[in-house]
Amino acid sequence: IGPYKLLQQIGEGGMGTVFMAEQTEPVKRRVALKIIKPGMDTRQVIARFEAERQALAMMDHPNIARVFGAGTTDSGRPYFVMELVNGIPITRYCDEQHLTPRERLELFVPVCQAVQHAHQKGIIHRDDRPVVKVIDFGVAKATSQSLTEKTLFTELGQIVGTLEYMSPEQAQRNQLDIDTRSDVYSLGIVLYELLTGTTPVERKRLRTAGYDEILRIIREEETPR
Repeated sequence: IGPYKLLQQIGEGGMGTVFMAEQTEPVKRRVALKIIKPGMDTRQVIARFEAERQALAMMDHPNIARVFGAGTTDSGRPYFVMELVNGIPITRYCDEQHLTPRERLELFVPVCQAVQHAHQKGIIHRDDRPVVKVIDFGVAKATSQSLTEKTLFTELGQIVGTLEYMSPEQAQRNQLDIDTRSDVYSLGIVLYELLTGTTPVERKRLRTAGYDEILRIIREEETPR
């Protein structure tokens, strides 16, 4: 794809498939290349990405994966090229390292700082501790009108994204009130999982529930203390 040679698939999500790729020009490096799934309006996505280039350039933070560029495949599917992050999910890292609750909280601080930076283009924070990376901010900005818009539904009402981390307002059919607070809510769920070992709503329950029941659970049920 262009100057990128796909090496292997490393992930798949609601919006696309991610490959480890080798860039050959103008520099030689390994990157993560995300190809958007068929069905999205290529012209709109690329146009929005171009409009976000300046904002993405300002998002300079050691805890946010960088977006290097974008393009379109020969078949017309948009793709994005990002920093390749050779890491594991923060929850798995904490469990494998047997981190204490305090150590988990300390590791979670730069996650919050990264999200704060993306929301407000805030202060750059540098540290010599293990580095946390928040990925896909640039892709989210480019594929929707805001960081949180359309994270639950497509135009056909199909669920997209990771259900167990969604905020109640994202489970509304009318999502006019979604803003940066939804990201903060999702951070809370990640922190809950880091400290308790499970998400507030167990994954198995969400995966087996019906469509309307999933929305009701996310909107109405209180988180167990």
